[in-house]
Amino acid sequence: MPLTRQEVRVVALAKLRLAPGQIFWDLGTGTGAVAVEAARLLRPEGKVYAVERDLKRVAVARANASRWELGNLAILEGEAPEVLLSLPSPHRVFVGGSGGKLGPILKVVGERLLPGGRVAITGVTLDTLWEAYRWADTSGWEAELLGMTLVRGEKVGSRCLLKGGNPIFLVVAEKPGEGR
Repeated sequence: MPLTRQEVRVVALAKLRLAPGQIFWDLGTGTGAVAVEAARLLRPEGKVYAVERDLKRVAVARANASRWELGNLAILEGEAPEVLLSLPSPHRVFVGGSGGKLGPILKVVGERLLPGGRVAITGVTLDTLWEAYRWADTSGWEAELLGMTLVRGEKVGSRCLLKGGNPIFLVVAEKPGEGR
């Protein structure tokens, strides 16, 4: 089951610049790891809406959320971008998965994100990375592209073997205008 690695969550949430009272969308929430972290940072005034289309992942995300007793986190079963139309407009958006619908999702995000809002999109494929960056750039938004490769040490006998993971990329964009 997909899980956004802790280090990637930390960087993404830092780049999103969360502040008290904000509305946060986590799209393609998977296990809910990003949504839980965001809800913990935004509580009690902020509200997190985590959207996932896969029923098994929704169940895992709900179980993870219930462990933290977060009253400001709603795990929603549904398909983006359709389910987004019924949510309050966000200050911040994290796109962890798109189910192949990144273009339509970003269109709705672009329309609904409040002025001064920020979006972070993860990508592990060149296609996702290019589509996300091109969208932000052609929208006239200030965009940043980050690449991360995590290396972990694994003890093998008396030595430490360094094991690298696949790179992951973030496209972070800010919508023009005043925001918080």
